This record gives sequence, structure tokens and C-alpha cells, in this order.
Amino acid sequence: MSDALDGPRIPAAAGRTSQLVVFLHGYGADGNDLIELGRQWRAILPEAAFVSPHAPERSPGTMGRQWFALTFRDPDERWRGVNAAAPGLNAFLDAELARRKLPPSALALVGFSQGTMMALHVGLRRPTPPAAIVGYSGLFVLPNNAAPDVVAGEIKARPPVLLIHGDRDELIPVQALFHATQALAALEVPAEWHISSGIGHGIDQEGLRHGGEFLARRRF
Repeated sequence: MSDALDGPRIPAAAGRTSQLVVFLHGYGADGNDLIELGRQWRAILPEAAFVSPHAPERSPGTMGRQWFALTFRDPDERWRGVNAAAPGLNAFLDAELARRKLPPSALALVGFSQGTMMALHVGLRRPTPPAAIVGYSGLFVLPNNAAPDVVAGEIKARPPVLLIHGDRDELIPVQALFHATQALAALEVPAEWHISSGIGHGIDQEGLRHGGEFLARRRF
């Protein structure tokens, strides 16, 4: 259901809204984890409204949420997870655009970790391409051991993508960035990347700046 997801929002600084930036948080967090990025980007995206929905499930053993369960015992659980969570997220995106009377092309997705998995999975399959996707510390989910061409028939949108990753990330190693950019290139999705030196599983000021400027250049 479209009303199954909700979370904190920040209105456009300009008072008029022509863009919608949706933050998708990581495993064990919630929408409050990323919404402050919107406050830092308001100056360079004055007509953008920001929203950061809470993922639909409670993550075990934490006070946070998850887009899908992770046990790390099943190599295909991420693939099943992104597919299961996609309909609810798509419904939320459509509802948020509709309530602001914005076209689907006015959307940008920004993910962190598990949220990056969701942003790439959903964003590349929307009938109208998002203006951009920014993914921090994540990966591009494919069926277990599959080549990118296995999902080529599912790809409907090829928006510009920026992937940012810390070179000290022990949770999702930086190699995931290179695997993702190679897979996106094979699917003819334009992708840029930035590696944050000395950064673990998180977002530093340099990565934050790159992400904001990438969105601002889209002029969506």
C-alpha cells in the first residue's frame, strides 16, 4: 500500500517545489538517519523537497528498520529482498510525486547501503527514468552469480548514477563500487564514482558535496 511507508520531510527552500529527492536509509536505521542531508543540500537545490521514508520492516535486535532481512546465510537473499520491497517503495514514490503534482522525471533517489541497493533496483526499473540516482556505500544487486545481461530485459530507465564509497568500508568493501559500475556499464547506464579516502561505512563531507553537486547539475 502507498501509505505503508512514511517518514520525515523537508519542504523546498524556495517555497515552490519542482523536484523531489527521496532518501533511502540503510539496514538498522530509519528515515531520520538521512533526512539531515536534505538540510545541507537545500542551498544548492532550492526547489527540491526532501523525504526520507522509514523502511517497512523492523530490523531484528535494533531500534531501526530494514528494507529486507539479511542473514548472510543465503547468497540470493538480497535479490529476493529487493524484489519483495520494490512494489511498496514504488507506490510510495508515485504517491509522493502525485501529492506534489510533480512528473515522474522530477524524482531523484539517494541511497545508503541497503538503501542504495533499493535505489538502483527500483530506479532502473521505473517506466520514467528518475533524474538521477546517488548511491553511498552500497552495491548493485543481481541474482546469485549472474551476469548483468540476465536482468537487461528488466531495465526500463537509464538515469545518470553516482556511486560513492569509502576505501576503508569493512561492511561492504569498496570493490562493490567497481563491480557495480562495471555492471551498470554493461547495461548502458551512465555511472560516475568517487572513493572517499580513509572512510569506512559512512558518508564524509567530501562525499556529501559530490552527491549534492551531482544532483544540482542534473537541473531536474
